[in-house]
Amino acid sequence: MAKGKRKVPDINSSSTADIAFLLLIFFLITTSMDTDRGLARRLPPPPEPDQELGDIIVKERNVLQVILNFNNQLMVKGGGKSDYIDVSQLRAVAKDFIVNPFNDENLPEKHPKELPFFGNVMVTENHVISLQNDRGAIYQAYIDVQNELVAAYNEVRDEISQSQFQRSYAELTEDEQKAVRDYYPQKISEAEPKDYGGRR
Repeated sequence: MAKGKRKVPDINSSSTADIAFLLLIFFLITTSMDTDRGLARRLPPPPEPDQELGDIIVKERNVLQVILNFNNQLMVKGGGKSDYIDVSQLRAVAKDFIVNPFNDENLPEKHPKELPFFGNVMVTENHVISLQNDRGAIYQAYIDVQNELVAAYNEVRDEISQSQFQRSYAELTEDEQKAVRDYYPQKISEAEPKDYGGRR
């Protein structure tokens, strides 16, 4: 009598999909993912309903135009001049524009303002730094310009903090930091990229 083949028992695979799904959920929950934070910018508040159009128009002396072209060249217009500069010079130009230390008539106008901790001081809070870049400019050049503009604000805030409180801006209390921000509000306006020519 011939010996019959022994039957191999089947493996129950009905729960394999469930296990894979549970493992996927586990890894999704326990893995931290890096997210791009982007650039911190705060939009200006909408105009008041009863505000006249003439009040919204910014005077030319209060605007510093920073233009990055398709060759990654940087042009600055404002302060009564227009010139190509290196990105390493942008921070000093921006600081001079924000502070207007000698009340130059070509730089932002100063007006008195009552601020906590400072009293009645002359500020240039109506200034605006307008950034415009060409679509052909490389991303790193754009980021370098952004970094220099933000660094300019950080430095002028640190300098006024050291002068007034003998501490850096980061070491101030929340109320003191707010007073410094009111003294030098960060106003960077970014226009939509344009094609000035060259690469697309």
